[in-house]
Amino acid sequence: MNVLVTGGAGYIGTELLINLTANPEVKKIVIYDNLSRGTHALFTGPKYKHHEKLTFIEAELLDSRKLKKALEGIDVVYHLAAKVTTPYANVDAHYFEQVNHWGTAELVYAVEESDVKHFVYISSIGVYGSSSTKEIDENTEPNPRTFYAISKLRGEEHVRRLEGKIKTHIIRCGNVYGYSRAMRFDSVINKWIFESNFNNQISIHGNGKQSRAFLNIDVLCDVFDQLLTKDVPSGTYNLVERNMTMMDIVDILKAINPPLEFIFINQHLNLKSISVSTDWKLKEYLEIKPIATFDEEMKAFSAQFSF
Repeated sequence: MNVLVTGGAGYIGTELLINLTANPEVKKIVIYDNLSRGTHALFTGPKYKHHEKLTFIEAELLDSRKLKKALEGIDVVYHLAAKVTTPYANVDAHYFEQVNHWGTAELVYAVEESDVKHFVYISSIGVYGSSSTKEIDENTEPNPRTFYAISKLRGEEHVRRLEGKIKTHIIRCGNVYGYSRAMRFDSVINKWIFESNFNNQISIHGNGKQSRAFLNIDVLCDVFDQLLTKDVPSGTYNLVERNMTMMDIVDILKAINPPLEFIFINQHLNLKSISVSTDWKLKEYLEIKPIATFDEEMKAFSAQFSF
């Protein structure tokens, strides 16, 4: 099968390509990215296994002509391209609407006119808003509170038009963390593991009691790879590895690096929390590898730095 990955040069895309290039079912992979993040890590470092499968197109999601041409002969689309600016998810509505909403709409229009058979869209558990009192699952009604989350939910609405026509998977992911050669350092765990390793000091916004749902990038890429060949019904699914408070993370980092110092910023604030059930429906259809403990993950993560 032939695969197109939008945003394939980004944080998740560069890791997903490890799985896809090694998958014998995949014959060709088209990476469609505008390189707006300014990182070219995809093109450097060790070669991917079976890298001859890879083709790169530098283009915009809103360029309908290039999109339609890129989709020729494609069987599966992974739509990863998005504007993500943690923690500034509520700053510029137009910024998110252009790519996450209308860019997704443009891609769906192009897919509808193509021979694509399978569409995978990476969404966010942010579409649920916050949940201070109960755990969220796939039956929870979305209630987005940021411009970013609103734009991702609107993107979902466009993707849902494909259901009934082709196999369609909308995957609402937790906060993704973990090593990638195109790593993002604006997400909290990645930022803190970097600062712990090199600065011995991290900053905690609010009182640190706020909870978030997290997902290791290796778990995400393994699930996305399995979606190619496993018989998973079309639908919307959550994908979360664990729920942790900020102080839970700090405790683990302190255990790994005892000299670590931490300071609070606006400690009087009790920031919003979100907790998502880890008993997600995808487990009924996929072979999920045993999940390492968080301290094991952090030790392995820290070992990936060059010094």
